[in-house]
Amino acid sequence: MTSSPHGAQPAESLFGRSPALNPTIFGVINTTPDSFSDGGRFADASMAIAEGIKLHGEGAHVIDVGGESTRPGALRISADEECGRAIPVIDGLVAAGIPVSIDTMRASTARVAVEHGASFVNDVSGGLADDAMFPAVAELNVPIIVMHWRAQSHDMEKWAQYDDVVMDVVNELTVRVRDALKAGIARTNIIVDPGLGFAKEAEHNWAILRGLPRLGAMGFPVMVGASRKRFLGALLADESGTPREPAGRDEATAVISALAAERGARYVRVHDVARTRDALLVRRAWMNEGRS
Repeated sequence: MTSSPHGAQPAESLFGRSPALNPTIFGVINTTPDSFSDGGRFADASMAIAEGIKLHGEGAHVIDVGGESTRPGALRISADEECGRAIPVIDGLVAAGIPVSIDTMRASTARVAVEHGASFVNDVSGGLADDAMFPAVAELNVPIIVMHWRAQSHDMEKWAQYDDVVMDVVNELTVRVRDALKAGIARTNIIVDPGLGFAKEAEHNWAILRGLPRLGAMGFPVMVGASRKRFLGALLADESGTPREPAGRDEATAVISALAAERGARYVRVHDVARTRDALLVRRAWMNEGRS
């Protein structure tokens, strides 16, 4: 069996911290030329590696590297193209001693990434896009982020219909977790993500954030990935109604990170690590009467 350098340790204990006070920060590196958040700034591997090292220095515990865009309307690319973008960046970050996650919906890409040193698999489809994903992760023996997902990016918006969005997300994630366990993934290697912005309108995202304790009641660590998403742009729109640009949403993202941690989130995934780290430090000092 192939295994990660960390073996079967619980995902939340890999960094020797109390997750209740110190949520794990995943710093985002998109190596795609059409990223919604950074306009393809890190399509060049050397620039992406440098950014990952910078984010790690600012407080990211893990760098999440993605080679395929999942923004609304995005079309799929080949596995070879995805690996060609992501693997050189993973190689550079691993060589620098930085923990890495691979953001992919393909089992084949996950396998290659783990072989090159990735310690986590982040599957935004929750195993739905590739039936081979859960068996592969079980064999690789690494933590997996299982996200709530309903459809591919090019038509996911038409699936944003819910009766009770929090309960629907919990129920659908429960099915995905059940399938992950059946495939042999260790319970301690499962992290759940409600999938903010994926087949969800703004009101759904806010309801999910308010309902985070209900997701936590599933019994798995929760990841929140609100960073720079469209619902924040709408919230921060100017007087003419023009949404704020992605880079102008980082302060709001940091606030959400702190509030999400307060409601039990053990992982946050962000583009601007420094602001989120500061917000989490303030929260921790508040809880500890000023002690860091």
